[in-house]
Amino acid sequence: MGAEAKTAEARAVVRHVRISPTKVRIVANLVRGKPVREALAILRYTPKRASRVIEKAIVSARANAENNLGLSGDALYVSRIFVDEGPTLKRYHPRQRGQAFPILKRTCHISVALREREEG
Repeated sequence: MGAEAKTAEARAVVRHVRISPTKVRIVANLVRGKPVREALAILRYTPKRASRVIEKAIVSARANAENNLGLSGDALYVSRIFVDEGPTLKRYHPRQRGQAFPILKRTCHISVALREREEG
């Protein structure tokens, strides 16, 4: 194992989003590995509810990179984005003959990491 140059990574986490993780992963896969400017353009014209939440997370991570790490916002790309399952809200729907069917209202946690594009 060779010594790798440590590159700064700006992160942002959005927790307890009331959208199913499978629905958010569809949108997250669209922007993984893309430059920030291109990722935001893709999200702006994606007609899914999750695109607004992911857009906010990327903008927040870019602000963290500029303000806390002193990185240039134009040279950043989405190095990692992943969606984890959050707590599930359990509700019940009354059905025939006294039965109750469960309704699972799923939540998710979205994590975004941005890095500077390396020249070369």
